[in-house]
Amino acid sequence: MPLSRRSFLACAAGAAAIVPFARLLAQPKFARNPFSLGVASGYPSADGAAMWTRLAPDPLAGGGMPEAAVEVAWEIAADAGFRTIARSGKEMALPECAHSVHVDATGLKAGRVYFYRFHAGGATSPVGRFRTAPPADAGARRLALALASCQQYEQGHYAAYRHMAAEDLDLVVHVGDYIYESSWGRNHVRKHDTGETVTLEDYRNRYALYKSDPDLQVAHSAFPWLVTWDDHEVQNDYASDLSQFAAPREEFLARRAAAYRAYYEHMPLPKRMAPRGADMQIYARWDYGTLARLHVLDDRQYRDHQVCPRPERGSSSNVVSPASCPELLLPRRSLLGAEQERWLAGGLDSSAARWNVIAQQTVMAQVDRFPGEGQTFWTDGWDGYPAARARLLEHIAGKKVANPIVLGGDVHTFVVADLKTDFNDVRSPVVATEFVGTSIASQGISQKSIETWRAENPHIRYANSSRRGYTTLELTGKRCVARLRTVNEKDHASAVSTLAEWTVENGRPGAQRGA
Repeated sequence: MPLSRRSFLACAAGAAAIVPFARLLAQPKFARNPFSLGVASGYPSADGAAMWTRLAPDPLAGGGMPEAAVEVAWEIAADAGFRTIARSGKEMALPECAHSVHVDATGLKAGRVYFYRFHAGGATSPVGRFRTAPPADAGARRLALALASCQQYEQGHYAAYRHMAAEDLDLVVHVGDYIYESSWGRNHVRKHDTGETVTLEDYRNRYALYKSDPDLQVAHSAFPWLVTWDDHEVQNDYASDLSQFAAPREEFLARRAAAYRAYYEHMPLPKRMAPRGADMQIYARWDYGTLARLHVLDDRQYRDHQVCPRPERGSSSNVVSPASCPELLLPRRSLLGAEQERWLAGGLDSSAARWNVIAQQTVMAQVDRFPGEGQTFWTDGWDGYPAARARLLEHIAGKKVANPIVLGGDVHTFVVADLKTDFNDVRSPVVATEFVGTSIASQGISQKSIETWRAENPHIRYANSSRRGYTTLELTGKRCVARLRTVNEKDHASAVSTLAEWTVENGRPGAQRGA
C-alpha cells in the first residue's frame, strides 16, 4: 500500500504540528489496557533518550484504536516512585502511525538513571528505566551491554530476555531479525497464526505479536536499546531493492516501505529516523564518554545484489567458489554502500574512544565452507563482498583504530574470531576481534557443520551453534570481557548459564579464553 508524504510527516512531526492532520479524541475510554505492548527507550545521550510506546488495546487485530489522534502524556522522574519529576510533556498518538509514540527527551543530567512512563485516557503504562550517557569528554569507568539477535517467535520462548533484564547492564544492542516474516523451523513452542507478512497491517500485527511477549517487554523496560535490522524484518535474504524471489522492483519496494514503517512504529528510535517511503536511515553512531564509540550499521538497504544466485532466485544467498563466480571478487562491490562506507571510515578516524565497537548484522570473518582444497562462500554475508570487507579491515589497520571490536548475529551461532586483512595467510596479523552472538530463539546450524568449517578457518577461535541466548560485553579502560550466556529456549522457566568467557586486552587485538 502506498505510504504518503503527509503520513510520513505526521509520524515525524512533533505534537503541536499533528492536530490539524487528524480528528482529536479528547477523552478516550479504553475497555482494555492500551499499553499492552509495554514501553521502551533507546539511543541515550548525555542529556536525554528516545522513548517509545504504542496504544494498542487489541494489539493482534490492528491495535483496536479509533481513526483519531489521542493525546499521550509522558513524564520522566529521578526516582521510581515519580516523586521528583525531571521532565514531562505530551505527544499525539496518530492513526497514521499505528498510534505509536516517539519522544525525544532532552534536558536531563549526564550519567544518571531515570524512570519514565506514559498516560492516556486514564490508563498508565508500565515504568521504564534508562541511564543517560556520560559527558562527551568524560572518562567513564565501565560500559556493560548485551548483544541480541534472531528471535523467531515460534521456535522458542524468550527466557533469554528475562535473564538479560536481571543483568547489570547499561545498554542492549540488537543486530537484527527482531521479527520473522514467515514460519519455518522445527519443534515449535507457539505459532504466528497468520501467514507471511506483506502489507503494512501484516507487519504491524507481527510486531505486536512479538512485542506482546512479557519477557521481551521486561528487557525493553530495563535498559535503553540500540537497534538495527537484518533481512527478516522485510524478507529473507533481500538485497536493497531486490527480493528473495525476484519480485517486480516496485512491488518489492512497496513491501519494503511497509516493513520499514512498521519497524519504526515499534522501535525506540529517535524521530529523525522516521522512514521516507521505502528509505530509512538507521545507521547511527553512539558515544559513551571517551570509553567507547559504537557504530551501528545497516548492511541490507544499500548493498549490491548478491552474485551468482540460482536461476529461480533473486537475491537469495548461495554458496559459490571464486573460480565459478568471478563477480564475487569485483572491487566495486559493497555491503554497506559507498555513502555508509565513507561515514563509517570518518567515524573511526575521528574517534578518541578507548574502544571502537562496530555493531552489524552477520559474520565478518571469512568462512570457507569447503573442506580440503578450494574454497566456497555464503554470499549473503561479508563473504559475498570480500573487497568491501578488505577495505574496512585495511582502513582499521592503516589508521591504527583503537581497540576495534566487531559485533554480529544472523547465523544463530556463538563465534569468536580474529579479523585479518588476509584470512588466507595464517601469519597475517590480527587487526580486530569479532564476537558473534547466538540467537535468542532461532534454531541453529548443526554443530557438526560448524566444526567442519572451523577446521578450514583457523582464525575462528570458537564456534558453538547448539545453544540459544545472548552475549554480554563489559568494557573498561583495561579490557573487554565477553560472556556467552545460554538458556533452553524450549523451556520458558529455563535457568541461564555462562558457556564461555573471552577477554580482549587494551591494545592487543585478538580474544583470549577466560575472564
